[in-house]
Amino acid sequence: MMGRLFPWVLGAMIVLFLAMPQLFAPLLRPFASNPDQVIYDRASLMALTSAHLLLVAMGIVPAALLAIVMAAFVSRPGGADFLPLSRVIVNIGQTVPPVAVLALTVPMLGFGTWPTVCALFLYGLLPIFENALAGFSTLPQSVVTSARAMGMTSAQIFWRVELPLAAPLVLDGLRLALVIALSTATIGSTVAARSLGEVIIAGLTVNNQAYLLQGGVLTAALALVLHAALQGLTNRMRRKTGRPLA
Repeated sequence: MMGRLFPWVLGAMIVLFLAMPQLFAPLLRPFASNPDQVIYDRASLMALTSAHLLLVAMGIVPAALLAIVMAAFVSRPGGADFLPLSRVIVNIGQTVPPVAVLALTVPMLGFGTWPTVCALFLYGLLPIFENALAGFSTLPQSVVTSARAMGMTSAQIFWRVELPLAAPLVLDGLRLALVIALSTATIGSTVAARSLGEVIIAGLTVNNQAYLLQGGVLTAALALVLHAALQGLTNRMRRKTGRPLA
């Protein structure tokens, strides 16, 4: 019961903190180097959190679409020959550190949002692709054969049978990619992208641990809430499709 309530309670605490951060000032004051600089006020924490989540969405949504399409293609006999090439593509993000991606893309894309989006996109490909590939590769062939025998077209079989059955594993990969992206997005502030990393950098600059806690704990709390939400959705889909619970 407590496990089910935890993400809801944590989510409510996040909303409360973003709406009325001054309520938490007494808890953070012992960590502040200056008693007059407890709550970060150089920008709205609500606005920074929204910008942070938008950065993550801009990177992960296209990564998910590309990874799922590639996984569906290479899981078929006609696309099996392209599996090694697909793995090379999705592994690029894991072989090049995010800081290096920022350094390489800033001269081309400029400072701001897009270098960070590029880094998040590349980092999100591998976990989503590998999980989607596992989902499409382990489909019960009897179900697919039955759907084909009922006269379904290939497109109908994909959308109504294959994708729903593979969805739990796809969501597992998406959950992992989101958690990675939420933490990685903080480095975007080093190239002037708006994110919660701005709060962390400010804390490091002025040696204010209260700022560090606000940026770091808020980022971690968002990751925990999204992780729990997607885990619950994944488990519901596993029950519907008959796949074992994680």
